Amino acid sequence: MKLQVKKNLVSVLAFVGFIWLVYLINLPLQYGEYNLNRFGLEPRTLHGLVGIFTMPFLHDGLNHLLGNTVPLAVLLLMLAFTRPNPKRIIVCLTVMSGVMLWLLGRPKIHVGASALIYALTAYLMAAGFYERKVASAVAAILVGVLYGGTLFWGLLPTAGAHVSWEGHLLGAIAGGLFAAQTTGRSGRKALRAVPAGESPIVSDSTV
Repeated sequence: MKLQVKKNLVSVLAFVGFIWLVYLINLPLQYGEYNLNRFGLEPRTLHGLVGIFTMPFLHDGLNHLLGNTVPLAVLLLMLAFTRPNPKRIIVCLTVMSGVMLWLLGRPKIHVGASALIYALTAYLMAAGFYERKVASAVAAILVGVLYGGTLFWGLLPTAGAHVSWEGHLLGAIAGGLFAAQTTGRSGRKALRAVPAGESPIVSDSTV
């Protein structure tokens, strides 16, 4: 168990560290035609599909990155301590929120880890509600106390023209849906119905 937690912590540090590495690489490129932010998520465009996977690693300036680093690190640490499969959850939430934003977002280039932050927040809070376990409940309460009020305003169009509020909203929806599917009543029934040793499939395949 301790070894698994240690591995999860290393993964969290690596994830956040890679985001900073991408930012540093992009520093000398950001004002030219090779700006990496062009690989962000642009809704309903073929080339914008790559942004489903790259958006969380791209940021529009140092303030944007600093604003996302602390909440992302805290949420990932909570995930690492309370869930046995954090990597799978991160991938699923990234894809779900990204696909929804690609389908429904404004025709601008969306960058940043905010959609993932909102997805993680909603997931941890909803999972705590569904599971009624001490660890999940504590994580949900901490998320609610630390970020609940602040994050609420980011869900509204009044957040600003250069803020991907729809990314925040769709990320939160993705997190809630994924928690309901994997930790809600139907998710628990699916887990109980799977024979021992088998792994159930519990999820569907601005700048």
